[in-house]
Amino acid sequence: MSSEHGTTNNGLSNFADVKGLSRDRPWLLPSNRKLRHLQGISLRNLTLSRQPTKPRGKTIDDESLPHALKTPEKALAQREKKLEHSRSSSDLKSPPRIIGALKQEEQEGSESDLPAVSRPVVGKLRRRSTLNWTNAPPRVRQNKLEDVTRERMANTWFSLHCSNVPEPIYVSEVMEKAMNPNFRFFDLNIYGPSVTRLDELTIKYWARTENMHEYILLIELGLGLRSLQFIGKSLESFHHPLPQNCILFHLSDGIYTSFTDLPLDEPVLAASKPSKQPPGLQPTSSFNALMQLSNLDDCIQDALSTREKLSSQISNLLEAQKKSTSTVNAASQAEQSLASTNRALGTSMKQLKKAKDRRSELQASLEARRAAIASGNFSQQKAQNHLVSAQVDLCSQKSLSQTAKSALSGQIRHICEDLLHIYPIEPLEQKPLLFTIRGLHLPNAASPSTSQHADPAVTAAALGIVAHITRLLSFYLSSPIPYPLTPHGSTSTILDPISTNMQSFAARTFPLYQKGAVTYRFEYGVFLLNTNIELLMGRQGLRMVDQRHTLPNLKYLLTVLTTGKGELATRRKGGSKPGENGSIGEGRGPSGQVEQPEKGPLMNGKQPIQDTSMVVEEEHG
Repeated sequence: MSSEHGTTNNGLSNFADVKGLSRDRPWLLPSNRKLRHLQGISLRNLTLSRQPTKPRGKTIDDESLPHALKTPEKALAQREKKLEHSRSSSDLKSPPRIIGALKQEEQEGSESDLPAVSRPVVGKLRRRSTLNWTNAPPRVRQNKLEDVTRERMANTWFSLHCSNVPEPIYVSEVMEKAMNPNFRFFDLNIYGPSVTRLDELTIKYWARTENMHEYILLIELGLGLRSLQFIGKSLESFHHPLPQNCILFHLSDGIYTSFTDLPLDEPVLAASKPSKQPPGLQPTSSFNALMQLSNLDDCIQDALSTREKLSSQISNLLEAQKKSTSTVNAASQAEQSLASTNRALGTSMKQLKKAKDRRSELQASLEARRAAIASGNFSQQKAQNHLVSAQVDLCSQKSLSQTAKSALSGQIRHICEDLLHIYPIEPLEQKPLLFTIRGLHLPNAASPSTSQHADPAVTAAALGIVAHITRLLSFYLSSPIPYPLTPHGSTSTILDPISTNMQSFAARTFPLYQKGAVTYRFEYGVFLLNTNIELLMGRQGLRMVDQRHTLPNLKYLLTVLTTGKGELATRRKGGSKPGENGSIGEGRGPSGQVEQPEKGPLMNGKQPIQDTSMVVEEEHG
C-alpha cells in the first residue's frame, strides 16, 4: 500500500510540474473567504470582440506540435516543395492524387475497428493573401502593428455591488489604454460588518475604446468567493495561459480566479481489479465470528444491568447521608464565610489605622497653623504699635532732614561765595561773553589753540583753575563727574575711562595744556572739561546755551548756587555757630548784629594759584 501511495504522490507532483500549476496552498478555506479579505481586482487579456461559440482547443499555426490538427490543406502545404506567396485571385485546384489518397484513407478507416472520420471534400483550396506584408517598408509595418494594438487597448474601470446595498460599494479609477489593467488596491472594512462578512458580490467591468463615445458594459459577473480557484501567491509562479477577459481577485492569502475552461488533465490512477468469484456465491461470516458476536452482546447486556444497579445503590447512599452531607456543607460554608469575614475585618482594621494616623497628622497640622496664626497676630500687633511710634519719629526726622537741607544749602551758598571771592570771574570791557578768571583770559572759541592773540601759558593756567573749581564743586554738590580731573595748575590733566578704543592709562589721559602736547588731544581734553561742567549744570536744573563757553557757563553755575533766601552761616574756627531757631546760620555778636568775617590776604584776588588752592583745602579739609 505504501508503494502505491508513493507512486500516486509522485504522479501528482509530476503532473503539477508538467501542467505548470502552482503547488502553493491557500491559507483560507473556501467557507472562510469574505469580502474583508478582498484587497484588489485585475483584468487579463482584455478583448472587446465576441468570442466564437465553439472554443478552439488548438492553434492553427502550431505545425510543429505532434497533436496539431491534420487537414488536407495543411497536408498539401507540407507536400509542396516550393513556397510562394499566394494571391487573392489565384485558386488552388486539388490534384487528382490527393483526392485518391483521401478515398484510400476512408476505405482503411472503414475496414478497421475505429469509426470512420468524415472529412470534407475540398474541391478548391484557397489561401490568404499575404502580399501586403511581403515588400512593405518598416514604417508601414509599424503603423499596422500600432493599429492592431490600438484596437485591443481600451479605457476600463469596474464597480462592486452587494445584494443588500443599493449603491456600488466601490468604484475604481479609470485605467487608460491598457490590455491588462492593474487597479489600485482597496480596503472594504470601512463599510462595516454588514458588507465585510458577505461572501457574494457582483462585479461590473466597463470599457471604451478610442472609436467609442460611451462606456459599454463589458462584463457583469455575480459570483461567490467560495467558488474561486487558487492560482498562487503571485502571477510569476503561474505559467498557464489565462482565458480572455479573465478577472483576477487579490485576496489576503493569494490570487484567485473564476475560470472554468482551464484544462486540468487528472492523472489516470490504476484501478484495482476486483477478484473473480463465482456468480452464485456471496461472502458470509464464520461460526467462530458469530459466537464471538453473541458473547460480546451478552457482556454488553451484563454491563448495562450492572450500571443500573450501581446507580440505584449510589442514589440510596446519597439519600441516606443527605442530612450529614448538608451539615458538612453548612460547616464548610460557615468556615468560608468566617474566613471572608476575618479578611474583611483585617482590611477594615488597616483602613481604620490609616484613618487614625491621618487624623493625627491633620490635628498636628491644625495645631501648628493655630500657633503660626497666634504668632502672626502678635507680630502684627507689635508692628502696629511700632508703626505709631515710627510715624512720630518719621515726622521728626523729616523736619530734621528739611533743616539739614536748608543748612546744607546755606553752606553750599557760603562755599560758592568763597569760590567766587577766591577765583573771581570778571568780564572783559567792550568784549561780550569774554571773561577772565583771576585776571587770566580764557577764549571761548571751539578750539582754544586756534584763537587769535591767545597765550598758551595763560590758557593752560586758566584751564587749570577751571579744572580745580569743577573738581571742588563735584564734591560740594555730591555730584560725581564722569571724567576725573587732576588739577596741577598749568599742567592739569583729565581722564577718559568711558571710551573703549583706548587701552592704556596714558592713552586715556588728556592734557589741558597746549605746550608739548598733541593738538587734538588738548582739544579733546577741553571738550571733556566742558562736558563735566554741563553735567553739574544739568543736575542743578540749569540749561547750557553753548558748551564752548567755558567761563560763562562756570560763572552762570556759581551765580545760581550763591543765590537763595536766608542768612549765610558765619565761618569761624571750630565750625559755624547755630542760630536761635536751631539752624546753622550766621554768627552774631553780643549786640545782635551780624559779625563780618575778617578779610584775609586771599580776598584781594592777587595771590598765586598754588597758595589759593592750599588755603581752600585747609579751610574745607
